[in-house]
Amino acid sequence: MSPSLVTTDQINQWIEQIPYAKMIGVQALETENGLIFELAVKKTNIGNPVLPALHGGVVAAFMETAAILNVMALTDGQKIPKIINFSLDYLRSVELKPTYARCELGRMGKRVVNVAVHVWQDQQDEKPLALGRAHLIWPQENHNEA
Repeated sequence: MSPSLVTTDQINQWIEQIPYAKMIGVQALETENGLIFELAVKKTNIGNPVLPALHGGVVAAFMETAAILNVMALTDGQKIPKIINFSLDYLRSVELKPTYARCELGRMGKRVVNVAVHVWQDQQDEKPLALGRAHLIWPQENHNEA
């Protein structure tokens, strides 16, 4: 598939239309290595105040949102996939500091898309904090409409 023509500004406009993504602080960034997503530092995202560590549900929502937006960017926003399933491995606590996600497209078929999501803080090449796998489906086009 050809590289996306969608800018991070356009992706961030899509995020503005997703109330939960906006609330937890998801943002798209363009780096020299391509598109990544950032989860802003917000005290409302804390799940364990003793450490403090981010809530697992916030991390999962961040990863799922990144997977969907990444696929939308690859289709220039022409299609919005729906989640079939999403599985993730929490590998270590996610501290209260900027958190990043990079998506890797496994397969983009006519009906199903597979995406891997890698989450880190500080340095991307260090051990990941969480790894996810998303299986998405394209919405059916209704050819029977008048």
